[in-house]
Amino acid sequence: MQYTTLGRTGVTVSRICLGCMSYGGGDIPSWAAGTKGWHVSKEDAREHFKLALESGVNFFDTADVYSVGLSEEITGAHLKDMASRDDIVVATKVHGPMGAGPNRRGLSRKHIIEACENSLRRLQMDYVDLYQIHRLDPLPAIEETIEALDSLVRAGKVRYLGASSMAAWQFAKYLFTQKEHGWHRFISMQDHYNLVYREEEREMIPLCIDQGVAVLPWSPLARGFLTGSRTREGGSTQRSQVDGFAKQLYFTEADFKIADTVAEVARQRGATAAQVALAWVLQAPGVTAPIIGATRVTQLKELLEASELQLTGDEVAALEKPYEPHKIGGHAQPTPKAMVAAKG
Repeated sequence: MQYTTLGRTGVTVSRICLGCMSYGGGDIPSWAAGTKGWHVSKEDAREHFKLALESGVNFFDTADVYSVGLSEEITGAHLKDMASRDDIVVATKVHGPMGAGPNRRGLSRKHIIEACENSLRRLQMDYVDLYQIHRLDPLPAIEETIEALDSLVRAGKVRYLGASSMAAWQFAKYLFTQKEHGWHRFISMQDHYNLVYREEEREMIPLCIDQGVAVLPWSPLARGFLTGSRTREGGSTQRSQVDGFAKQLYFTEADFKIADTVAEVARQRGATAAQVALAWVLQAPGVTAPIIGATRVTQLKELLEASELQLTGDEVAALEKPYEPHKIGGHAQPTPKAMVAAKG
């Protein structure tokens, strides 16, 4: 396993982060309707954590909204049993709905503080290493959200702060507002980035490189689209049959040309399509650690081995050539009308 620092911090993380959205199940809320049927139980997840730790992974990412807290419970239980707290870096997120009440979601000070306390309880930890806002909330003033996050760091419940999927100008506003007030700044950006969705290269990734912010791509395999299991008619896996969100993001003819190129490079290198797709993300400028998920131990082993695959310049060029621009996907792009409405 290769390692790097988390942005400009002194924290060392594995170049691959284990994403824990797959672990859980139960009563699936509306946010994850497309995940029904392929979750990994707590018992089966144990082997995933065991393999990850044995392979040198020390970076784990979850969120309170994943299976409405069950993912955090599973993640915390297995890491408590198998790892030293001082050796691992654990990330979770806040924003999504955790109940029917209007105050059980979003980025108000009330919800952020309560959500962090609840996450720590589920994780069975005294602190979380990286606490991230999962998405933006247009209702509270930006200062309310940032000050609440800063207070968690000063209280010792959070070590570092991060953000996820938003427009680059919005992230810049957060960063410079934090600096203006002397509050702890976001040190990472978890964004949507893979071979068939490279819009982050236009503004977000250059901003992160300039500001020393770690880039933690989610969905580096495009929700399985780049693994070779998706076809123009649908897909062969259980997830592909129920994941309507992926079809909103990908499945253009150019996307399939990229998938075909991934498969050809994999054939020539004696690797799998998933390994080639992940190796491309790992070599991309600015990327710290892509977040991988798996439903089977064999999948996880395959992806962990991708950290050793070095693509040539010609291979990278061939993989990137078919790309065509996409509309913004993975987060809501605010319109002027919506921004005015949010401010009342």
